[in-house]
Amino acid sequence: MPRNVFLFPGQGAQTVGMAAALCQSVPAAADLFARASAVLGYDLLAVCTSGPAPRLDATDVSQPAIFVASLAALEQLKATEPDAAEAVFATAGLSLGEYTALAFAGALSFEDGVKLVQARGQAMQAAADATPGAMCSVLGLEVPDVEALVIEARGPDTLEIANLLCPGNTAVSGSLAAVERFEQLCVQKGGIRTVRLAVAGAFHTGLMRPADAALAAALGTVHLRAPAVPVWSNVDAQPHTDPDHIRGLLVKQILSPVQWESTLRGLLAAGAERFYEIGPGRVLAGTLKRVNRKAEVRNVQA
Repeated sequence: MPRNVFLFPGQGAQTVGMAAALCQSVPAAADLFARASAVLGYDLLAVCTSGPAPRLDATDVSQPAIFVASLAALEQLKATEPDAAEAVFATAGLSLGEYTALAFAGALSFEDGVKLVQARGQAMQAAADATPGAMCSVLGLEVPDVEALVIEARGPDTLEIANLLCPGNTAVSGSLAAVERFEQLCVQKGGIRTVRLAVAGAFHTGLMRPADAALAAALGTVHLRAPAVPVWSNVDAQPHTDPDHIRGLLVKQILSPVQWESTLRGLLAAGAERFYEIGPGRVLAGTLKRVNRKAEVRNVQA
């Protein structure tokens, strides 16, 4: 059997209508949404399938929505390829997706996962409301060139590299004024392409304080077990199985850049033979192909 890796998407993958067909055809998927709704206190499936989009896109809603939709898609994979999970030797997720990876690996229960991502979303939304910020992707440049632009545009404000996704795709994050200066500078430098991301604030920078402290408190209320397979951290692009170490890394992740390209390269070097992107969207498959165009990846849609 091939050495499989399960990848789980992060915030921004949500779309109105997701999980509708899945929950009609896979009873186990519908059951996950019912269990999540009991924890959250509202009908999560209704928001996913019918919106409205501003409600689904809100950080405190989109994070539980993607978490549950991704695990619901996993139920479909279990039904269609029951041997796929048995061959998994590692798992990873992009930002929020790391929690889905931990739930898949048995490090936390489904209900505790729902509680955590709801608390994480609420804390990040509160930090964003307190300090207006933004994120944008820079396309076609390598990291040293992006770093130089960040330094030039930062001024007195916060502006940092937030996501190192793949060659030619880096996200920067910071105060609204600094991100606007950065975008203008990219235009002045010869039309460097940027894309403003549909997120609430300056994720993965110091502007997310005190969301890290709020998340640490929430993590203190749940039981983390050693995952059945190593979960690769966004913070250091390394596999981890120690619950206490994982807990600390999840807190650091709120303020730290996401080392996604390094994670993919590390998984490939460790012998990954087949990847599955499980959940809404196809962003992770795209990043993998930019790292290694020959890599085998299958999408399991929510």
